[in-house]
Amino acid sequence: MNQNQLEYFVAAAETLSFTKAAERFFVSQTAISQQIGLLEQSLGAQLFDRSTRPVTLTSAGQTFLIEARAILERMQRSVDLVHEASVGLTGTLRIGYVSGYERSDLSVWVRYFHRENPNLLITFYRSSTDILAAGLLSGETDIIFTWDSTNIRQTSDIEHRMVEKAKLVVALYNRHPLAQRLSISRQELLNENIIYMSPSAVMDSYGDALFMEKYTAAGYRPNIIFRSSDTESVLMMVASEEGVSILPDYCTTKLANADNLTFVPLAGEDEVEEVIAAWSVANHNPALRRFIEFMEEMRARGEV
Repeated sequence: MNQNQLEYFVAAAETLSFTKAAERFFVSQTAISQQIGLLEQSLGAQLFDRSTRPVTLTSAGQTFLIEARAILERMQRSVDLVHEASVGLTGTLRIGYVSGYERSDLSVWVRYFHRENPNLLITFYRSSTDILAAGLLSGETDIIFTWDSTNIRQTSDIEHRMVEKAKLVVALYNRHPLAQRLSISRQELLNENIIYMSPSAVMDSYGDALFMEKYTAAGYRPNIIFRSSDTESVLMMVASEEGVSILPDYCTTKLANADNLTFVPLAGEDEVEEVIAAWSVANHNPALRRFIEFMEEMRARGEV
């Protein structure tokens, strides 16, 4: 059994014609017939019923077609890996991330990845969760890091991995009565003006509904005076002492000397925001495949 025999068999099986398979590879029909005959001998099974017109696959042939395609795919993958290892991975990887996630460790992971793949151009796109999801589905990005406010993980052709469960914090201005606390419960924000940080620019999304459920569980309806998916605008309003906000801690951990801002952890084990990495299963970009493998390696080492 060799690669030519497998390729000839797959072509003949897909077209149900030795003649059309021969035309695909610019060889004679006799060459196709001979090589498929040798393949059948090596397998000890007849793959085609040649008594019909057009020829048809036997039950053994139908089973072997699945295996032959898989073998050829693995062979091509091996060639690609060797080529990438010898010349270095080239191309582009397009990464989308939710607003505020630029302050997370994403840049650290990408920096390590880029050091291993210096010939790869990595581009970034920052947006709200709904626009990120739409961009991924339309093929504008290869992978996105997002809080799943659109419930994209339920889409059948999307694969995802949990990246982190980011803890939620309360953003307050410095002279706020709760600013010196070590933690704050959601119930304690009952009478506060809330500057609501929405993951989605559309508002009233799947993610917004989940957050509203947390307020309901706390026993009240929040007094939301303003909604925005832009982190900087929300923090600007808090610093101006117009109200308080709740944000994931990746938005705040790397803020140094923030003017008139204090961040206090929100009490409760369920007060988290789940960040996922999501990509299309139909995306065959080698850079995406390599990046996903890299993330899995970092996860195994406890670095993600």
